[in-house]
Amino acid sequence: MKAAGIVVEYNPFHNGHLYHIQKTKEVTGCDVLVAVMSGHFVQRGEPALVDKWQRTEAALKNGVDLVVELPYLWCTQSAQQFADGSVALLNLAQVDTMVFGSESNNLEELQEIADLSTKADYLKEILATGEGFPKAYGLWTQAMEPNDILGVAYLKALKETNIKPMTIQRTTHYHDDELAEICSATALRKAVLNNEPTAHATPMDLKGPFVTLKQFYPYIRMLLLSLSTEYLNSLFLFSEGIENHLRENAQNCDTFEEFMNKSITKRYTRARIQRTLCQLINQVTKKEAKDLSPLTSLRVLGFNEKGQQYLKYLREQEVDVASSFAQMPASLRKMELKATTMYASFMSVEERNRLLKREIAHPIRIKAGN
Repeated sequence: MKAAGIVVEYNPFHNGHLYHIQKTKEVTGCDVLVAVMSGHFVQRGEPALVDKWQRTEAALKNGVDLVVELPYLWCTQSAQQFADGSVALLNLAQVDTMVFGSESNNLEELQEIADLSTKADYLKEILATGEGFPKAYGLWTQAMEPNDILGVAYLKALKETNIKPMTIQRTTHYHDDELAEICSATALRKAVLNNEPTAHATPMDLKGPFVTLKQFYPYIRMLLLSLSTEYLNSLFLFSEGIENHLRENAQNCDTFEEFMNKSITKRYTRARIQRTLCQLINQVTKKEAKDLSPLTSLRVLGFNEKGQQYLKYLREQEVDVASSFAQMPASLRKMELKATTMYASFMSVEERNRLLKREIAHPIRIKAGN
């Protein structure tokens, strides 16, 4: 079976994602489409608006055949770590092609940048120096967009594989906040939280419960003001004195918006701060991160009949497939359960228990016609 792979967050799923799925199938002619999807926390450094099971179901009902989970720690790091983890799983899934969205849609020039020794995480900073880059499609004027930066990270990771990369033209800007038939996830999240109609922009029936980083601010503030500097320094991603910076702002800011506005600087971007806060919320230590099992198995979130056939093929190829929670490596299992527990902490008792039970249950299976 010819397999194509995509990396997704679906935060939440919208018509642009549907277009990505349809175009991927069109340009690759694949027999099966595999999606690596972020779990309950995403690469922006915040909880996903809706839980991963709703997003898995949306993916399977709209053209994806198999959804596997990118574990928490890779979801909440910067571009290169996120890309490394995602590509490692696509490689395990034995896909032939990876297709990602791109603002420039210029694979040749993205590959040229990926071939440099520069880390994808620091492209914007290095662009400002004017060193070592081709004078192409606005890169020289620092116009490189988020999906292109992530694309460079994917291409760097793909060098260690036989997976062929392909790009699809991104039709909206990453941060566009206008809700249209084809819109950004940012616009859709904003509309959902403002109780605006969204049926024209997404096939998902978005009912919630909805989770945002803002909800965690009282907890964040309490932790920053009560935990010792020594303990904060033991947490993953806490470095370079960021704990002092965040603690001072937590002391003086009553709202999350005020806290973030004061915390963002040239040194500390919004994404950097939010990813650091995720580690604080989930109490992930540097030692825990260091001791985490490598990505040698596929944690299946859901599949359809075609995906089920492909899983059978992968098992025949002796790929380690975790089709139940208990089959995951113990350290990954512990971290995912902790992340789900924190994600559900502001929900009702019924919703919280439902999500925790769902975490340890079997994957979602979509039958033909569902």
